[in-house]
Amino acid sequence: MAPTIKLFTIGFTKKNAQTFFSLLQQSGVRKVLDTRLNNVSQLAGFTKRDDLSFFLKEVAGIGYEHAEQLAPTDQMLKSYKKGEISWDSYADEYQALIQKRRMDRHFRSDELDGVCLLCSEATPHHCHRRLAAEFFQQQLGCGVDIIHL
Repeated sequence: MAPTIKLFTIGFTKKNAQTFFSLLQQSGVRKVLDTRLNNVSQLAGFTKRDDLSFFLKEVAGIGYEHAEQLAPTDQMLKSYKKGEISWDSYADEYQALIQKRRMDRHFRSDELDGVCLLCSEATPHHCHRRLAAEFFQQQLGCGVDIIHL
């Protein structure tokens, strides 16, 4: 039987830097995969791409990678945020997108063990990072424990 891996998710909204980095460090996260389409916005504060990469390494000893291939398309995101499509439609479109992109072939289970999928949403309930984690849970040939920080 294939080993079980731990796959974490986190959103930075409604978290200060101390809480954010403490959660990652205390959980044993080894690398953050940034699943945001736009990770350089001024609204991202301490989680702008270059700042986040620096802080993760220097504060917590954690690696960083921008995994844009796990981000929704700009059109999907805009349609959902404008209320033009429901959460269920957005979720269906996103799941079809990552299947089409063959994310199960792009990331191996050993590469995802101890990784944390990052997005901006405060909770995972209506966020694509949860959908991506569940996709990996279903597609990888091993057990995947999803832990939302």
